[in-house]
Amino acid sequence: MFNSSQKRHRLRIVVPAYPAFNIYSHIAKTMTALGPVCVASAVNEMQGWDVEVIDENNLCRYGPKSDFFGADHEFLQQERPVDVLGLYGGLTSTIPRLYEIARFYKDKGIITIAGGQHFIEDNIAEALNSGIDYLVIGEGEETIKELLEALEGKRDVNQVKGIAYLDNGRIICTPKRELLTDFDKLPSPDFSLVRYARITLYPVGRIRGCGMDCEFCTVKGKPRSASPERLLENISFLLETNDARHFFIVDDLFGQQRDETIRFCNMLRDYQESIGRRLDVTVQIRLDKAMDPELLSAMRQAGINSVAIGFESPIKEELKAMRKHVRPEDMISLARAYHKFGFLVHGMFIFGYPLKDGINFKMSANERIKRFKNFIKEAKLDTVQVLLPVPLPGTELRQRLEKQNRVYSTEDIGWEYYDGNFPLFDPDEPLTAEEMQASMRKIMGKFYRFKYIFMVGLHIFSFPALVFFLHNIKSGWRIWYRSWRNALVRFGGWIIMKGWTSQFKKGTFPQKLKKAKKHLKN
Repeated sequence: MFNSSQKRHRLRIVVPAYPAFNIYSHIAKTMTALGPVCVASAVNEMQGWDVEVIDENNLCRYGPKSDFFGADHEFLQQERPVDVLGLYGGLTSTIPRLYEIARFYKDKGIITIAGGQHFIEDNIAEALNSGIDYLVIGEGEETIKELLEALEGKRDVNQVKGIAYLDNGRIICTPKRELLTDFDKLPSPDFSLVRYARITLYPVGRIRGCGMDCEFCTVKGKPRSASPERLLENISFLLETNDARHFFIVDDLFGQQRDETIRFCNMLRDYQESIGRRLDVTVQIRLDKAMDPELLSAMRQAGINSVAIGFESPIKEELKAMRKHVRPEDMISLARAYHKFGFLVHGMFIFGYPLKDGINFKMSANERIKRFKNFIKEAKLDTVQVLLPVPLPGTELRQRLEKQNRVYSTEDIGWEYYDGNFPLFDPDEPLTAEEMQASMRKIMGKFYRFKYIFMVGLHIFSFPALVFFLHNIKSGWRIWYRSWRNALVRFGGWIIMKGWTSQFKKGTFPQKLKKAKKHLKN
């Protein structure tokens, strides 16, 4: 508890910094996580509470940066002391940093609260012994308000559903909280609560949950949705108050509710026409939605220009293990269908996915690399992201690999390596862990190359050639822009990969991997 006689209290929610430079570092400087903003917006409605969000991955030049890592929390606490600290544990790779921040504030007598996908049952004890006073399990908008009221002495803490805490050294887990279904009653996400950030790409959402039941994913359950009107309201508010033009709809699968999705797209199209502004929207969507021309047409008219698609693998045996009911050859034709509608297609892949017991399949690293490269070329993907399988806490993939005694101990390879760039388990034969990591870099290295800087220049000089498309200037612009944009992005990707490689060489991961493999065999 804290001094409840104060006139006002302050909650600070911190999004911990990534442990090292990675493929997400660049985009993180232009946006922030939606979850902490939603929780902060809920608290901001409480009487007597001030709230702020600090995203350590997005601190502009005015942000109080530490000389070593992340934000300068000593300065923040001197400048604006808080009564309660909240921590976002949505990314497992940031958990060590999260614990570091928690201990800093706890040593100063500040109450610490954490929540996010990482904190499933197996990790509760770890968190409560690492500087966390209270864990919020599940969605946080309602739980955080009740917990803060309990800390003010207005209710019993054990009556707050969906939390875990220590009581005389004993872990107390209160009953689970029911999932939210009425999102329209929640306040709109208020991005002005994010201090020091420079946000140009705004995350918004309508649907929580996903019914695809992928083995490697933590997002499960029947999709629950807000109304299309609410999502449009959020977008229009951000445009009118922040002059926002670029949006990322964070729904795991855009179009899960087809009719409502089309209705939203039509509403967004009409809104843009009424205000005379054109927006740029990116979504995550299933590959098979390419077979729905009405949906795709509505999306394009709404300003949805980019789609992120989880192709996962061009190898049919791996697709089956992931529960992806599609053939590689069909994926190519479906990807091209998105292109025909004018979408920029970002392909997401997992290299070296472990197969289940009883499947007799072996493929060398070189053959896998060849399959990936050929698929990416034939599908004509605009950008790609190739990661390694991550046995995240709470997933069926982790449970399966642990039963097979294949997961490297977190004492040897800590949570900070759980970002998809490092091998975390013994792969299927004949692959080795080192080959998996090298193969991922080879595929990305073939796609993102230095030579594209010259192509950027060539495209600038070729701009006058659009005169040949005067009969259809829109089509000509689209062809020119896609090629120019892809060359620029691929050169930028080369810079990112070069930075990651430089950081990797300075690190000690090879030694940690060698130790982990030795312990696993013993």
